[in-house]
Amino acid sequence: MASDNVSSNSAKAIRSSSVWRRYLPFLTWLPSYQRQDAVGDLLAGVIVAIMLIPQSMAYAMLAGLPPQAGLYASIVPLALYGLFGTSRTLAVGPVAMVSLLAATGLSQLAAPGEPAYIALALVLALLVGVMQFAMGVVRLGFLVNFLSHPVLSGFTSAAALVIAASQLKHLLGLKLSDTPSFFALMDQVIRQSPASNGIALALGLASIALLIYVRGPLDRQLSRRGVPGTLRTPMTKAGPLVVVGLSILLVWGFQLDHSAGIKIVGDIPTGLPPLTLPVIEWPSVSALLPTALTISLVGFMESISVAKSLASRRRQKVDANQELIALGLANLGAAATGGYPVTGGFSRSMVNFTTGANTGLASIITAGLVALTVLFLTPWLYYLPQATLAAIIIVAVASLIDVGALQRAWRYDKTDAASLVLTFGAVLAFGIETGIGVGVASALAFYLWRTTRPHMAIVGRVGESEHFRNVLRHEVTTIPHVLAIRMDESLYFANAYALEDVLTEAVADHPGVRHVVLICSAVNAIDSSALETLVHLIEDLRAAHVEFYLAEVKGPVMDRLQQAGFVDRLGKERIFLSTHQALQALGASSDAASTVNR
Repeated sequence: MASDNVSSNSAKAIRSSSVWRRYLPFLTWLPSYQRQDAVGDLLAGVIVAIMLIPQSMAYAMLAGLPPQAGLYASIVPLALYGLFGTSRTLAVGPVAMVSLLAATGLSQLAAPGEPAYIALALVLALLVGVMQFAMGVVRLGFLVNFLSHPVLSGFTSAAALVIAASQLKHLLGLKLSDTPSFFALMDQVIRQSPASNGIALALGLASIALLIYVRGPLDRQLSRRGVPGTLRTPMTKAGPLVVVGLSILLVWGFQLDHSAGIKIVGDIPTGLPPLTLPVIEWPSVSALLPTALTISLVGFMESISVAKSLASRRRQKVDANQELIALGLANLGAAATGGYPVTGGFSRSMVNFTTGANTGLASIITAGLVALTVLFLTPWLYYLPQATLAAIIIVAVASLIDVGALQRAWRYDKTDAASLVLTFGAVLAFGIETGIGVGVASALAFYLWRTTRPHMAIVGRVGESEHFRNVLRHEVTTIPHVLAIRMDESLYFANAYALEDVLTEAVADHPGVRHVVLICSAVNAIDSSALETLVHLIEDLRAAHVEFYLAEVKGPVMDRLQQAGFVDRLGKERIFLSTHQALQALGASSDAASTVNR
């Protein structure tokens, strides 16, 4: 008896420990942290910080916020994700896509850079945090499935073009009015291009060239000279920081902000981010809800796809719902510390992975280094030109444009290609939020269209086996008085009449048929409307002296048919476990069979 109590208590303790580790993932790695893990975490944390510092300022500028907002969003949010995220390599922080989405939503309510705009950015981060946290708690991670890959691909490529185009005003030194349309923005650029600042353009193009060189040719040159990867990675990933340093020295040395009108970052407050409390006003909240929902879904999609891809390489697991909770906490942290919405980034996560990040401590180290930067190094960033930050953004988003996606989608499924094109065009023409809405709507519409036209095939026996295949594709044998039709889709109100039409036409084309067998191996559900249509179809077939049968009905479907009384009405003897049994029972014999050639 005592041993039973001990076993029961042990089981409870194990379950309790498992629950704690599920919601507090740092308990899976912190108690057993080893010294050898620290080397990889430290290296990854330092290199990601080197990338993140200039990127976070550039993305804040993209969002219409002062550069310190990007730095603030790279401290507490990173530490929170490092503790509560299940991915050990995902690098959270400001990213281009979310920054553009934030700018799109916020610019409708206030002018970029104004105090009201900055205050609304905190409200937006709070909304995103609450939404993602709530979605994770109630386990709604599946909602991201509504963003199909073609829609996401078209959205990402178009958004990358919009992001790059939005930086042309900094690259050319122009004053452009905000517009959600890519085409309207390019029209402004073309019309105002004669007024471009040549020095700003030269500085921006030189920065782009140096960034591209460091990311590509330099890495290959170092590799050919035998430089080990542990040294190549810091050197090539430090490109943005090198560009920032050189451009600051150039502007400061020649006073280009005065002599050439180069726009610079200016004063960045020194010190840790202040504690901020978003001001909740219902008109603002209701206006920002669509943007917050879009950021919640798009940000999570970007994060979870990267996290799962990297985790699979190390045979690790990522919990999608806990990821939502962790991202929600990160965004709540951003709202409380002067930041704006954050999510996991692809490029920084890849660097985190390749440089040896082993645990969430790598993210905490990155956060600590960014904190040191805002404590001591912000005065050094005064002369940082906005053209350089624009160059960093343009180079970063260039890799998001997937030229081959349309070709691959067109080869495989033309409706997927149509969704991609519609999404891509809508984003460019109408803006980010409208574009992704069009993409999701088109993907759902094409899905419904496909399911209303389900594939159905008349099948026959392959040789002497128990396998049955489409008579139009294989050499099979059929029984003249038995028609076996396979339904390759679940039955519901939108496609029930299609089944009725196909069966009626098939019976009319085969006058000798006296038995119809509907093979349900691919039918996962039958709704009430389809069931009613099925009942009427059976009655019509009986009036034509044709009997109806079912084969290979799945357990859950059979349960519902029994509950509805359909099984008793049809007769249990008319429902077969397999197509082979059905055709045997209905008179399959060698002298009754006829060969059908492919």
